[in-house]
Amino acid sequence: MATQYPEQPVTQASSVASGPHESVGELIGEMSTDLSQLVRGEIELAKAEIKEEAGKAGKAAGMLGGAGYAGHLAVLMGSLAVIFALSNVMDLAWAALIVTALWAVVAAVLYVTGRKRLRTIDVKPERTVETVKEDARWARHPTS
Repeated sequence: MATQYPEQPVTQASSVASGPHESVGELIGEMSTDLSQLVRGEIELAKAEIKEEAGKAGKAAGMLGGAGYAGHLAVLMGSLAVIFALSNVMDLAWAALIVTALWAVVAAVLYVTGRKRLRTIDVKPERTVETVKEDARWARHPTS
C-alpha cells in the first residue's frame, strides 16, 4: 500500500515566503537602509564635534590676536617713552614706561591663555570614532 502524504509541506513553504517573514531581498534592503541611516548619523555627529572644536579654536585665535594687538601697543608705548625720555623731563617718560609695562603684562597674559586653549583643541572627533568602532564590532558579531 502506497501511503499518500498531504501537500502540507509545500503550503508551509509557500506560506513562509508570503507570510510574516521577509524574503532575503527585503532583509538586505532593510540592512542597507539601516546602514545608510547609521552612516548619516555618524557624519552628523562628526560635523557637530568638529564645529565645537572649531569654536574653541576661534576663541583661542581671538586671544592670540588680542595678544598681538597688546604687544603692538606695548611697542608703541615703549617707542613713545623713549621719545619722551629723550626730549622731556623724567615725569612724562616714567608715566609712559609704566603704561608700557602694563600693556606688556596684558599681552603676556593673553598670549599664555590663548596658547593654553589652543593646546586643548582636539581636531579628531573622538565620540564619532568610538561609535564607529562600536558599530564595526556589532557588525562583526551582531548576536553578542
